[in-house]
Amino acid sequence: MAEEVDLLQCLADTRLLLLDVDGVLTDGRIIYHDDGSEIKMFHVRDGLGIRLLMAADVQVGIVTGRSSGALHRRCENLGIALVFDGVGDKAAVLSSIEEKTGIPAGRTAFMGDDLPDIPLMRRVGLSIAVADAHPRVRETAQMVTRLPGGAGAVREVCEAMLDAQGVLSEMIRERFPDG
Repeated sequence: MAEEVDLLQCLADTRLLLLDVDGVLTDGRIIYHDDGSEIKMFHVRDGLGIRLLMAADVQVGIVTGRSSGALHRRCENLGIALVFDGVGDKAAVLSSIEEKTGIPAGRTAFMGDDLPDIPLMRRVGLSIAVADAHPRVRETAQMVTRLPGGAGAVREVCEAMLDAQGVLSEMIRERFPDG
């Protein structure tokens, strides 16, 4: 893993979580129909984690190399307005994201899984890799999830952030009193 950081402090200080899509929000597989349309599968638990994080005033955004209608529908469903898709150089969009959100790179986390994610991971305050990420991505990351991409890894990170910020237990009690 990358340089040692106070992981709990970084999780608590994060005001913006940026996510790659294929291999992070999905398991990385893409299904093509004969007509050329594609299917992506998103994990519902990740969606709840994202909604909880946004309810705690942590912004969530997407930075991905691919574009798809399925991604835009999922983001619309979750209320994610900060979407940078079709991006060739992910690190290059960071200044636009800082401008748009007012959140500095030092208070931003990025979660990735493959080699194109490394440049952006090196520029944010907290870099996160999914459990099944490329080995170089895991080496770059300051945090590696227990779960693989598309299988609840995003939820794991959302809950870790909410816990570090001291609000997870209360949010669960308020929203799911019988849970």
